[in-house]
Amino acid sequence: MINIINQKMLLVKNQELIEANEKINIDDLNRKFFDEGNERLNEDDFELSKAQKKTMAFNILENHNLSGNMENLKLKFDTIASHDITFVGIIQTAKACGLEKFPMEYVLTNCHNSLCAVGGTINEDDHLFGLSAAKKYGGTYVPAHQAVIHQYMREMMAGCGKMILGSDSHTRYGALGTMAMGEGGPELVKQLLKRTYDIKNPEIIAVYLENEPKAYVGPQDVALSIIKEVFKTGFVKNKVMEFVGPGISKLTVDFRNGVDVMTTETTCLSSIWCTDDKVREYLKVHGRENEYKEIMPGKVACYDGVIKVDLSKIEPVIALPFHPSNVFSIKELNANPYEILRSVEEDAKQLFKNSNLNFKLTNKIKDGKIHVDQGIIAGCAGGTYENISIAGEMLADKFIGSDEFSLMVYPSSQPVNFELNKNGTINKLLETGAIVKTAFCGPCFGAGDTPSNNALSIRHTTRNFPNREGSKPKDGQISSVALMDSRSIAATAINKGILTSAEDCPTINEVREYSFNDKIYKNRVYSGFNKVDDKSELLFGPNIKPWPEMIEITDNLLLKVACVIKDEVTTTDELIPSGETSSYRSDPFKLAEFTLSRKDPEYVNRAKSIKKIEDDRINVVENNVEVTEEIEKIFNILKTGKSVEELIKNTSLGSVIYANKPGDGSAREQAASCQKVLGGWANIAIEYATKRYRSNCINWGMVPFKTKEKNIVLKNNEYIFIPGIKVALENGENEVEAFIIGENNDTRKLTLYIDDLTKDEREIILSGCLINYYKTH
Repeated sequence: MINIINQKMLLVKNQELIEANEKINIDDLNRKFFDEGNERLNEDDFELSKAQKKTMAFNILENHNLSGNMENLKLKFDTIASHDITFVGIIQTAKACGLEKFPMEYVLTNCHNSLCAVGGTINEDDHLFGLSAAKKYGGTYVPAHQAVIHQYMREMMAGCGKMILGSDSHTRYGALGTMAMGEGGPELVKQLLKRTYDIKNPEIIAVYLENEPKAYVGPQDVALSIIKEVFKTGFVKNKVMEFVGPGISKLTVDFRNGVDVMTTETTCLSSIWCTDDKVREYLKVHGRENEYKEIMPGKVACYDGVIKVDLSKIEPVIALPFHPSNVFSIKELNANPYEILRSVEEDAKQLFKNSNLNFKLTNKIKDGKIHVDQGIIAGCAGGTYENISIAGEMLADKFIGSDEFSLMVYPSSQPVNFELNKNGTINKLLETGAIVKTAFCGPCFGAGDTPSNNALSIRHTTRNFPNREGSKPKDGQISSVALMDSRSIAATAINKGILTSAEDCPTINEVREYSFNDKIYKNRVYSGFNKVDDKSELLFGPNIKPWPEMIEITDNLLLKVACVIKDEVTTTDELIPSGETSSYRSDPFKLAEFTLSRKDPEYVNRAKSIKKIEDDRINVVENNVEVTEEIEKIFNILKTGKSVEELIKNTSLGSVIYANKPGDGSAREQAASCQKVLGGWANIAIEYATKRYRSNCINWGMVPFKTKEKNIVLKNNEYIFIPGIKVALENGENEVEAFIIGENNDTRKLTLYIDDLTKDEREIILSGCLINYYKTH
């Protein structure tokens, strides 16, 4: 089904894979792939250094690189995009750094907090701030309920050979020939200030598709099957997934989009697909045929590895809680429900070991069958025209029942909604008892359709992390989400909530031709690119607060451990919960109150107590007030041979979080900025789950330390003293010696690593944060 090849491979004519070290018969390949008289293969084509430059990704990156050096890239994007959880902070940061106008098309969508149901006026206040920013600086503003961010970008912005940067982790438009990346807000700020996105040239992994999927298999089945094989090994982490091979031509563009958007869950950097006449037609339908060009690898392209996918062998699957990689075939789950669901319950005990939750899934098994409470088809993954059309045809003239099971369907944009309404699909769904809603990302991040306590929801959305569905474990609430394709969700709905594979129901893959109604956007979206109005004022609601002042790093750091997480992976949702808490995203202080609230409810109080002492230390240094007894007591434990007075002047006190592998999932910068607002100076990790979270730490002036001690012993309230950190950063050193100070003032050494930091990244940390850095650069 899926075969991982962890070695360099050559792809010939987008058809045949050959080991890079294999003896190659060029004459045979010429006879196979090239007619007489056409350009022929020769030995130079198989030289690895040349073949590596023949990938689609290499050429797009080269066209957007300003460094002149393909080893260390400085990328300029064509377009950037944000939604209403992130754009206020981004614009506030850019404004503090001297923003005068948006130098490229910047799309501000309102699809995450569009219900305006929490916190009074604050959500709509932020929407109006976004509109005022689009007018003042020259941007595009998409009002609430018009489209989810990624569907709008597919319909209106993606184009072959382009690059797009978004402040949402699922920024993926590779199926349309666009290399897109999801990053934290500060990386978009850099683009707004005409700076660059700086990375090392990434490795390229070929995703070789062959054959054709079965009629009852959908894009989520393919995507989850790939995620299962690559996530835990990190095979594509921070690499580019390049989709190639003859199987692509068998897939519709909506199917490709559905697979592509889920590549985020592999932790890859970006994705890109071969383009063809189906992509041309998609762009033509959306009035943008001029954005089409053929994107293909060269005659011979070299890849750093291959994921070989036989589409004909993919089966309907389900990703059980609490990660998209926890994948089983639906057939396997239905054959062994007690064994598999009990294993998820055991996982939950570890995830929620500090709570009194009574999490159960085995109680969903009745008469040997699994009963589901809720089904949802929504967002950038599930809410496409094709997915909903097929679900509607499967459910036509049937009903979902009047018991616990419910079904919600969210078309991904108003143009999609319009077409589904025009061709009758919406009415077919409504007649079944399903509820059809407007474009909204809420079910993907816990701000809409939160299930009841201990309920099981099956969703064609992007994630099923703990509490991602909106429950609150600290309040004794827990429910869970399993990811499935819309086809199998429809099959389950037909059986009134009994978990059913689409294989066991008649599946209709023929969908009516789609037409795009551009009037919907023309009549409502504010298109202000290059229409700068200097006299226009930004509209600040009472919840919109500026970032607090942040100091430069001091000679030394004294860190107090505020949270220790030993889970295999820590998601950004655990660092800063999604859902209704995101309504407070424009007030750094209010949002910070939720930091780690679902993982470690005492973290905020620990961090605040440390920050209070640091504020007192700064007051001593800046205003020459008397040293408090608490400060003197803390600095007396440092046996450095230096006076307490000198240490107080040159040593900042801050909190630190330890996690084995933090930052999987969302691109939200608040996962890092909230720690900084609470006085955080660093994270310590074995590794960082994603580049975007590590970048967020750096851009908010927190040192992304790594340790090689996999069984490190750290306790809350212990101190870690890091002398000479400023000099180490200035001199480009890659490791520093630290000292852990235990409860009894016993000291043990710890080597911390700060490798792979660029010169600019070091200077950002030294400055205290990106805002400070841009004040002097």
